Amino acid sequence: MSLFVTLAADILVAVLLAATIVTCLRLSRRISQLKGDEAALRQTIGDLMVATGTAERAIAGLRSAIDEGDRTLTTRIDAATARAAELAAQVEAGETVVMRIGAIVAQMRAVPVRAEPPPAPRPAPEAPVAPAAQRPEPASPNGERLGAAAAAALAMSERALARVRARAA
Repeated sequence: MSLFVTLAADILVAVLLAATIVTCLRLSRRISQLKGDEAALRQTIGDLMVATGTAERAIAGLRSAIDEGDRTLTTRIDAATARAAELAAQVEAGETVVMRIGAIVAQMRAVPVRAEPPPAPRPAPEAPVAPAAQRPEPASPNGERLGAAAAAALAMSERALARVRARAA
C-alpha cells in the first residue's frame, strides 16, 4: 500500500507540475504582451507630450495674434471715433452755411428785381502792372467770403426762379 500511496503522490506531483508549467507559459506570454503594450504605451505617451507641446506653442501664438488684433482694432476704433467727431463738426458747419445761404436767398427774394445796366467797357491796360498791384485788397477779411456767398445765393435764386417759370409754363 505504501507503493500505491507513493505512486499516487508522484502522479499528483507530476500533474501539478504540468499544470504549473502550463500556467507559467501562459503568464510568460501575457508578460511579453504587456511589455509590448508598455512600449506602445510609452510611444503613445511620447507622442501625446509632443502634441501637447505643439498645442501650447500654437495657443501662445494665437494669444499673441489676438492681442495684436485687439491693439489694431482699438487703434482703428479710436481713429474712426475721431473721424466721426470731425465729420459731425463739418456737417454741423455745413448746415450752418446752408442756413445762412437760405437766409440770403430769402432776403434776395424780398428785394425787388432791378434791371441791371449794361456792363461798362473795360479800359485797355496801359502798361503791365505787377500782379499784386492789379488785385485790390478786400476791405475786410470777411468781404471776400461775403461776396462769394452773395454770388452763390444769387445763382441759387436764379435757378429757383427758372424752375418756378418752367412750372408756370
